[in-house]
Amino acid sequence: MVNRAVTGAHYGLRDWLAQRITAVIMAVYTVILLVVLLVGQPINYGVWQDLFKQGWMRVATLLFAASLAWHAWVGVRDIIMDYIKPTGLRLSLEALVLLTIAGYLAWAIQILWR
Repeated sequence: MVNRAVTGAHYGLRDWLAQRITAVIMAVYTVILLVVLLVGQPINYGVWQDLFKQGWMRVATLLFAASLAWHAWVGVRDIIMDYIKPTGLRLSLEALVLLTIAGYLAWAIQILWR
């Protein structure tokens, strides 16, 4: 019998599912945004501002931004785990990526609700 050393975080199904669910959320948001922009009046600053004054659009955009952040985190983290072998460098890059994504998400929230 061969004893294998099992290493890694074993995210597997959870990450696979997260990638699919966030991709669907982003796709639905994109379709809704395209419909709103193509069916409505010509886009100028006033129309754009009125669109994002509506609560449902802010919530939908926040859901899109959160989905994008989660999707990006899972993807980049998996790439880093697969290709960066030195532990210290890997953890440093993961922290840098996580802080960057969190900063972008906070910025999106500030833009939506300022």
